[in-house]
Amino acid sequence: MSPASPPPTVPPPAAPVSVVGIGADGWAGLTGPARSALLVAEVLIGAERQLRLLPAGCEGRRVPWPSPLRPAVRGLLTAHAGRRIAVLASGDPMFYGIGRALTEELGAGALHVVPHPSSVSYACARLGWPLEDTGTVTLVGRPLARLAAALHHGRRLLVLSADAATPAAVAALLRDRGFGPSRMRVLEQLGGTDEDCLDGTAATWTHPPGDPLNIVAVDCRSAPDTPRLGAVPGLPDTAYEHDGQLTKRHVRAATLGVLAPAPGELLWDVGGGSGSIAVEWLRTHPSCRAITVERDPERAERIARNADRLGVPSLRVVTGAAPDALAGLPVPDAVFIGGGLTAPGLLDACWDALPAGGRLVANTVTLESEALLADRYRTFGGDLVRLAVAHAVPVGGFTGWRQAMPVTQWSVRKPFPTHPGDN
Repeated sequence: MSPASPPPTVPPPAAPVSVVGIGADGWAGLTGPARSALLVAEVLIGAERQLRLLPAGCEGRRVPWPSPLRPAVRGLLTAHAGRRIAVLASGDPMFYGIGRALTEELGAGALHVVPHPSSVSYACARLGWPLEDTGTVTLVGRPLARLAAALHHGRRLLVLSADAATPAAVAALLRDRGFGPSRMRVLEQLGGTDEDCLDGTAATWTHPPGDPLNIVAVDCRSAPDTPRLGAVPGLPDTAYEHDGQLTKRHVRAATLGVLAPAPGELLWDVGGGSGSIAVEWLRTHPSCRAITVERDPERAERIARNADRLGVPSLRVVTGAAPDALAGLPVPDAVFIGGGLTAPGLLDACWDALPAGGRLVANTVTLESEALLADRYRTFGGDLVRLAVAHAVPVGGFTGWRQAMPVTQWSVRKPFPTHPGDN
């Protein structure tokens, strides 16, 4: 059940709102349709930097965006309803730009979007990087930690900067995550007359803050001793801070395989422990969402640190005991229960919260919880499996197998109603 676009919250204007992309080259770089939209507008909304790029012939009232921007969108549109509005955007309005917020408020039919080449397009043109092979991470209004999830040796990344301080912050994160050898280029004022490029490596980055209008190009290179964190579930156990409450690597990979995350979906991770299931669910796609519920405050803080370290600071951590702590949470697409199965009402609450087609996966190592899962398997079907992993260890001068505790796993998909009106 992926999230749908929210319905418009502002009455549609009498005429479409023009959303005009503009670059560092200002008025000179605009097409005829873009200029026409700005010349006839009665209200011009944009960043102060963008408004200064317009000539005197644009006679509409100039309204700078306040900060923070997103909460102000609805009020500004309402305040100028009935007038011809043009909104200025950096580059392509629909690429990490204001176009998304305007669509959410007004609906696509109430907008006339005139895009300009994005900073990403300009950067790839300057660097000779194929756009389709280049990753993009925005840090505009988003935590720096989210960059960590995109770091892979050999990958090319473009980082959309929040301000002049972003490049130094990016360099510091790269050093901290073992990517100090990465080459960094900061491209400033792309497309403008003052275009410039600063070059260096994350390990030796000493450039002072420059122009706030910049994008950071990163050729990712990891140091030889940097742990390899792959793009699929099953990160090394050493990637996590934990107190022993950790779904181990091989069981974790099998569990995520059954949970089957898809873009935009929401996971409840109940009994979070170290948060590894939720963290790796989020790492599968930037639009995935997750909530982990953990009753122990110390573990809850540890989960947040793991999420930040591994590049998914969006993980929401709820401190409290399930099932009571589940009340009021948004409807999940999938639920994982990694602890507390015998808590009265927990399994029923998780099952009831799932919509038709939702998935539930529960792991346990105790006989009591195993009996509970076996009973639900008889009632609801699904798959009941036992996962056993053994590791080779020294036995004197030889090598033998050390068996880990077997994990019983029940996975099931909630059926769709057989009759209209059934829940």
